[in-house]
Amino acid sequence: MEEPCYTCRRRRIRCDQSQSPCVKCATSGYQCFASRPLRWVEGLAIRGKLRGVSLATNSASSAKKAKSRKDIPSTIGDFAASNLDAVSRYYLDYYTALMSLALLDHTLLKSVLALAARHRVNRHCSFHDLTIKASSDQMIANADALRFKYQAIQGIAQALGDATSRNKDTTVASIFLLVFLDLLESGSDRWNVHLEGAKRLMEPSTPDSQAVSRHDSGQTIEDLRNFLASQIYSIETLGGTFVRPKLLSQFNLLEGPQFQETVEQSFLGCPEYLLDAIRYLSARRDTIASSECHDDSTWSYFIQDTMSMIDFIQQFDCSVWASSLPYLGTVPPRGTSSLCTLAQSYKIGALIYGKRVLGALTKEYLPLDDLIQELLATIESLQNNETLYKCILWPIIIAGLECQRQEQRESVRTYMESFWEHTKCVNVINASKIIEDRWQRCDSTEPSHWIFSIGNLGRDWLLI
Repeated sequence: MEEPCYTCRRRRIRCDQSQSPCVKCATSGYQCFASRPLRWVEGLAIRGKLRGVSLATNSASSAKKAKSRKDIPSTIGDFAASNLDAVSRYYLDYYTALMSLALLDHTLLKSVLALAARHRVNRHCSFHDLTIKASSDQMIANADALRFKYQAIQGIAQALGDATSRNKDTTVASIFLLVFLDLLESGSDRWNVHLEGAKRLMEPSTPDSQAVSRHDSGQTIEDLRNFLASQIYSIETLGGTFVRPKLLSQFNLLEGPQFQETVEQSFLGCPEYLLDAIRYLSARRDTIASSECHDDSTWSYFIQDTMSMIDFIQQFDCSVWASSLPYLGTVPPRGTSSLCTLAQSYKIGALIYGKRVLGALTKEYLPLDDLIQELLATIESLQNNETLYKCILWPIIIAGLECQRQEQRESVRTYMESFWEHTKCVNVINASKIIEDRWQRCDSTEPSHWIFSIGNLGRDWLLI
């Protein structure tokens, strides 16, 4: 920590600046802020030009500015959007996913608008400089993003207090989008709380989830529900590899809505077969980290079972998986070879993760340089595929945590900057800082099992 934290300065005590959070905040039970935190007050700001300005007046002001923008999209002509202000129409067209449902649900609309506005803010930042410029539309977009996020959170809070609204799939979707908003903002701002809340409403065994089907109907809603279930499973599984053991509860996809992978939807991430394997390996990691005692025969079983799982991962045929995926259209799509490459990156990443878990069980640190080189080459081959490259952060981080040679590290730096250019998600910048810090520590000490240490960084990071 280069500067004293804001919390210690506010308390008028000397900050030790040793880590984040600092020792004094951690021992006193205070939240350690590096700078002045945002506070929601009456109006949009405590002081300055936005002091006392309400959401309504700011919307009118922003709408006036939005009308002057020459690049306002003209593609939204549907009557359902005609009553929206200019700012809302601008951002809604900028982020078109979930548009039809967002037009019917105020809270979901605000979540979508917050995502679009935040992404627009990030577009004007660089990988090495996230400063929001005081002039220009960037500051306006930042105020819009904060306002839409606040309205979304307020809407979700009201929906959860209402027996009817809480059971809508659009409420679950609104909560879920806050997880993606966290990726754009930092990757460490209560994403796990949002994820747990969405899982609670999606759980098939609860009265809440059973009531959902009575309130929502139609193929679009069914597709949304299945999509949300698959994404919760994916984020929980991949995100769980880089956080504290048992931070997340287990979401049972088999008992919930079923999601059929298709070519058009497979770019969303890791093949389900590999997700199941990664999930198993994380459970074994959690067993090792727990204080529970096991006899020698149990440990022997864990070792053999983990070796079998690694063999199952090794046998997974990415080419067969990609070529056998069904497709939604009437004409078979092209480019399934790229899907095979994406799956291969997750397969290699899962093998590395599995071997590290096995090494923790056997108390060995296995050399994996050949796998690391293969993973780096696979990532390199996807750099020019903008659609699929957006899904590859998990394999990049696995490679970054493992690589020892300088040329390998330079490649990882390049891949992370490229991922930022494709997605504008701030979590990749924070992931880069975490990996750089690990490299410095590994250069001065023996390599350690990152499968345990990465979850103890003071924050719960979502690095996918």
